Amino acid sequence: MLDTTDRRLLSALDANPRTPAAVLADALSLARGTVQHRLERFATGRDLRPASTRVRPSALGLPMRAIVTATIRQSERARTMAGLTAIPQIVECLSVTGADDLLCHVVARDTEHLLEVGQAILSVPGIERTSTAVVLEEPLEYRVAQLF
Repeated sequence: MLDTTDRRLLSALDANPRTPAAVLADALSLARGTVQHRLERFATGRDLRPASTRVRPSALGLPMRAIVTATIRQSERARTMAGLTAIPQIVECLSVTGADDLLCHVVARDTEHLLEVGQAILSVPGIERTSTAVVLEEPLEYRVAQLF
């Protein structure tokens, strides 16, 4: 469970993930060692996603986004996930409850490319059926700051 100091530190990191530990310590009036220890604990405890620069797919020539749901044969789950991992246009895949088993976020150049990506997904062993919804806009981006 996170204490008040953890929440303050995570909130500051959410605002600017590249903030150095010394700057965080000064801004939050904490000892640098305390900040470093908690950052290490967060990293080993899987409280933080791996650090990265979030590049918008459109900057890479992939402006179209879609959500592909899929039903899979559970007996082939490992093989199916290996096949999906090999498709670079799948940027995220979630296991979900309900009528479908997976919800995948995919990117593409255009509708023709999206069709190719969809066909690649359907060709993965273990995929039984898919459904695709094109993303029109992102009115609310991934966020967690409001939870602090």
